[in-house]
Amino acid sequence: MLTPPNPRHGRIWDGCRVGLLGGSFNPAHDGHRHISLEAMKRLGLDAVWWLVSPQNPLKPADGMAPFAERIDSARRAARHPRIVVTGIEAALGTRYTADTLKALTARFPRTEFVWLMGADNLQQIRHWQRWTKIFQTVPVAVYDRPTYSLRALSGLAAQRFARARIDQDHTRALAGTAAPAWVFFLAKRHPASATALRAARQLRPDLGNAAAHQRRAAAQP
Repeated sequence: MLTPPNPRHGRIWDGCRVGLLGGSFNPAHDGHRHISLEAMKRLGLDAVWWLVSPQNPLKPADGMAPFAERIDSARRAARHPRIVVTGIEAALGTRYTADTLKALTARFPRTEFVWLMGADNLQQIRHWQRWTKIFQTVPVAVYDRPTYSLRALSGLAAQRFARARIDQDHTRALAGTAAPAWVFFLAKRHPASATALRAARQLRPDLGNAAAHQRRAAAQP
């Protein structure tokens, strides 16, 4: 099991190629794990960090599980020694992705980061704070998402950084490439959805309450 990132001890990650998968993980699921494994294989990554956001500024707080609960669900879903779950954004005090990447590259200067995101996020990244800084800070790998990819690849971000796009046959060269550089890669699709899981949980609150009760009982001395 790899050591979770610590801003004060960044040198243990020197020379590593690390994918960064950010999100609410509300809850984490096998789809997150699937794309992390695909990214490690396609991009030649040593690890993928799941950056569990204290609160995604583009998502409402209503319906958002507590931060500690989302961290816990991510650890249960990861089930792989090279997928590292971290709440490092809370330690860094960052809220926006552009700020998180600036802080991480400063604290881990010898780590080769790649920002991972789905085509759905590429399509709407123009709404993110200082979104161009993301592309200018680290290489970006965009993975296929059903119904989003065609619109995303013709959208503002893809057009703005068209000259920085790398052919998907050279995805393993992305990590370590000077930004801006990005690639779109196809991966086997996975049906898991956090939205669907939350909907199912709302339809079956008795199961959710029972599970929470069992966790509390197990934690008692």
